[in-house]
Amino acid sequence: MIRLPLQPTKYRFFARLRAPVTPGEVRRIERWLASARVFLAISALVALWMDPSELSNSYWAYWILGLYIVHGVTVMLLLRFRKESTSSFRLLVHAADIVWPALVVLFATGQGAPLLLFFVFVLAASAYRWGLWETFGTSVCSVLLLWMESFAINHGVVSAVDKVVTRYGFPPLDVQSSQFQPKHLFMLSAYLLVMGLLLGYLAEQQKRLRAERAIINRVLGRARVEAGLTGTLREILVELISMYGARGALIASQEKNKYRVFVGDVQRVDSAPAQLRWLESLPSDRETYLYESDADVSLLIPKNGNTRVLSLDREGTRLRISSDLSLSAFSKLHPFHSLMVVRFQFGTEWRGRIFLLDPGVGMDREEDLRFLQELVRQVGPAVYNVYLLRRLRQRAGALERTRVARELHDGAVQSLIAMEMQVDVVRRQSEAQSSPVSSELGRIQGLLREEVLKLRELMQQMKSLEVDSDNFIRFLADNVERFQRETGITVRFVSQVEQVHMPPRVCRELSRIVQEGLVNIRKHSDAKEGLVRLLDSETHWIVTIEDNGRGFPFSGKWSLADPRGPGKGPTVILERVRLIEGELTIESTPGRGARLEIRVPKNREAEYGQ
Repeated sequence: MIRLPLQPTKYRFFARLRAPVTPGEVRRIERWLASARVFLAISALVALWMDPSELSNSYWAYWILGLYIVHGVTVMLLLRFRKESTSSFRLLVHAADIVWPALVVLFATGQGAPLLLFFVFVLAASAYRWGLWETFGTSVCSVLLLWMESFAINHGVVSAVDKVVTRYGFPPLDVQSSQFQPKHLFMLSAYLLVMGLLLGYLAEQQKRLRAERAIINRVLGRARVEAGLTGTLREILVELISMYGARGALIASQEKNKYRVFVGDVQRVDSAPAQLRWLESLPSDRETYLYESDADVSLLIPKNGNTRVLSLDREGTRLRISSDLSLSAFSKLHPFHSLMVVRFQFGTEWRGRIFLLDPGVGMDREEDLRFLQELVRQVGPAVYNVYLLRRLRQRAGALERTRVARELHDGAVQSLIAMEMQVDVVRRQSEAQSSPVSSELGRIQGLLREEVLKLRELMQQMKSLEVDSDNFIRFLADNVERFQRETGITVRFVSQVEQVHMPPRVCRELSRIVQEGLVNIRKHSDAKEGLVRLLDSETHWIVTIEDNGRGFPFSGKWSLADPRGPGKGPTVILERVRLIEGELTIESTPGRGARLEIRVPKNREAEYGQ
């Protein structure tokens, strides 16, 4: 189960995409930094031994470098024997790393260039551990320490310390005050601040790219064939809601050459698992959700009666003029304080948009939009693969059902027919001999005939339908003729048109509806006659199924749109009519028959230009 956080948090973009770091990786980072720290200190001692001019011949300078080496070795040992590196431990080590360079530079005699490597190490360590602002903060702390040391030197604090240490027999500090003149210190400060910004920015970019990959991989992991298309979309929308701190999300999609727009809704809830709820389809859905726009991804923020729009095209370039202001119909159905909209395409068959309601956006809104755009592009093929694999499984299932139906026809059905014929022969012989078992044999023969009909109906349902506009009328006529031949019920098929122009999906559903209607006539109506008719009006295709049987258990007329009579019609036919967004009317006269009328609108395709 997926649960959303109770309170949405509006993070900045770079903070929200902070790369996840495991405890083991933290320990590896700290070990590498500890090794580099020791190597740097030893290298500095060797360099100063080779060229002592860079450091004054101060007893304290060499002691500080020695202590720095001891500090590095101690950190290495602690990291080796500690099970984990806590944040407080890392912060303490980092604070010590900031202080050591400030102490070493007190004894630099030249410009201190070699010793500046200690400052570079501190900044690099901060960038490696954290990111931009932590690294820049480290450079600011280093600069502040240097200026505090300059203040202490210029106000006699160092001289006072020299007097104290010499009184107890220690050598003087021998601090090189020339390095702390304002002109030298100013350039060093500028160097440290610029270096902190550059290293921090590079670290932030690397961590952000890594975090983006981690997020994309996590979302890609939600695309699972086992979850199905609806389950995959639900989990992806939940991830987007959680990541952006949105109040909810909507997805609107439409299949190529189809008129229906599927609209799903996921809302943030307090405790229950988030569910993807498919909304009722409306004729205006295409204009509401799939309106024409040059923008590939947009952010809308209504304010003081105006709507601020930030939009990017498919190349990620900012658009100066956006047509996303046509969201007035959307805002009436789904009020929002801010809105993110991103377009997607799954292969060549599905297109649509995702809407994030009231998302939390950072300061760099364009970067937020670009990441959302890239995320949807990366996830799109995975979702499309789920769709294709589901279709492949369905097709494989259809082939398997066809094989089973063929085996039933060649095996069980033929055997039952042979048995029924043998029973009929025995029954006739018994009737000729006035045997008392003839009536029982007649009953058994009837049961066998009934089972043959049920098996044939089951086989008919198991077979996949390959019906389109070209063979739709012929398919209906063949079904009616076969039904009449197998059941003995007189049913006629009448068509007032010679050719229809309907989508294949509508043809298949209407064919199934006619098959189900004929089965209901045989099972429930006790009718002797029936009629299937195909009509054509200016706005609708009309299919009627009539019989002279017992009718439904109500008298009068009832339609699918009537909320007062749910369950009055055959359930399977009701569901299939809803799938093609048709209209169903049932007229019933108990004892005299019933009439079903299915009306399918023609203007759907014309309305959407498909």
